[in-house]
Amino acid sequence: MKSVVNNHLLQVSARFEDWIRQHALPLWAHDGFDPSTHVFYERLLPDGSADCQANIRVRVQARQIFVYAMAHHLGWYSDGRSIAEKNIAFVDSHAAHPIAGQGYAHLLDSHFKIIDGRQDLYDHSFFVLAYAWCYRSFGMEAALEKAVALIEYFDRVFYSKHGGWIEGDYPAEYRRQNPHMHLLEAFLALYDATREERWLAKAGEMVRLFETRFYDRDQQVLLEYFNDDWSVLAADKGEILEPGHMMEWVWLLRWYEDRTGRLVSHFADALFDKALEIGLSRDSGLLYDEVKADGSVIKPTKRCWPVIEYIKASIAQARAGRAEGEEHAAIAIDRLFQYYICNERIPGLYIDRRGADDGIVDDVTPASTLYHLIVAAAEASAYCSEKTSDPQMAADKRR
Repeated sequence: MKSVVNNHLLQVSARFEDWIRQHALPLWAHDGFDPSTHVFYERLLPDGSADCQANIRVRVQARQIFVYAMAHHLGWYSDGRSIAEKNIAFVDSHAAHPIAGQGYAHLLDSHFKIIDGRQDLYDHSFFVLAYAWCYRSFGMEAALEKAVALIEYFDRVFYSKHGGWIEGDYPAEYRRQNPHMHLLEAFLALYDATREERWLAKAGEMVRLFETRFYDRDQQVLLEYFNDDWSVLAADKGEILEPGHMMEWVWLLRWYEDRTGRLVSHFADALFDKALEIGLSRDSGLLYDEVKADGSVIKPTKRCWPVIEYIKASIAQARAGRAEGEEHAAIAIDRLFQYYICNERIPGLYIDRRGADDGIVDDVTPASTLYHLIVAAAEASAYCSEKTSDPQMAADKRR
């Protein structure tokens, strides 16, 4: 049954999907992907050319595998499977850890030699996500086997008696919530791909960490940095909050709620409202990179990805019945185009960072942001379909 949806959201959502399909995905597939080596470059320069001299973060390859697997599933890029499979082969050949026997190194130089062999939990969370989507999109059994093997490896090597996993195979000054947030995303994606309850159980472990460690109930904020036992890090580091991550958790909690039926509305609503209260620039309406719980700004720059997470959180809130979510999503998409997707000469490019005065700070186009962009576009598109067309068709487009 059709229902009414904000016309503003319908318009900007269609614009967003068109930009991803017609400009961003083709640009990265042609100019950001080397057809001979099958590597994705770290970033594109303002003229649209690849930065061939930049070192290559291995997790960026995982994010791009995910992007093109999802694009294939959505019907947004016809050659998505070929690109994803070729890049998996590149990763296996160049980034597989040379000693550990499992997992991947952290950083390659521009000639694809390993220059940082650390195994980082955050990096590996994206490989689980990418492989989940390769299984879902292509039916690739080998990808599912890779995902399961990585998770078993985490449990064996990165286990922490205090819950979750340690940062990696290296000494770390503190623990972060961020890798666990992305593992929640990966476990939910594995559940959607396989319908195996064990992945919902793993997701539940991450939500439990959120409830008991990451979330400050008194201040209604998401904490970022911790000691080994998950106690909050002292001094300045422990005060850092990222509004973009607060929005990302809203989206993830709503996804978890949808799959499990376990109500988390009080967390999602509180995080959404608090992120807007303390994290939103009153001038531009963009989200600051870092703030404190009292709203004072630590880092006044504004990267592209937080406003993208604002879009995803707003759609999630709208889907949960929060009527204001639709207009929030529409406004956030407008801001995305106004401040970041604004290169008229090369439409597939985007700006990475704005400064305290909202001027451009970084005008390169990092590959890592495309992961955020395609998910936000897919969520907005699916939501509009849910409201205006056959629900089953809409369900096929979601996540």
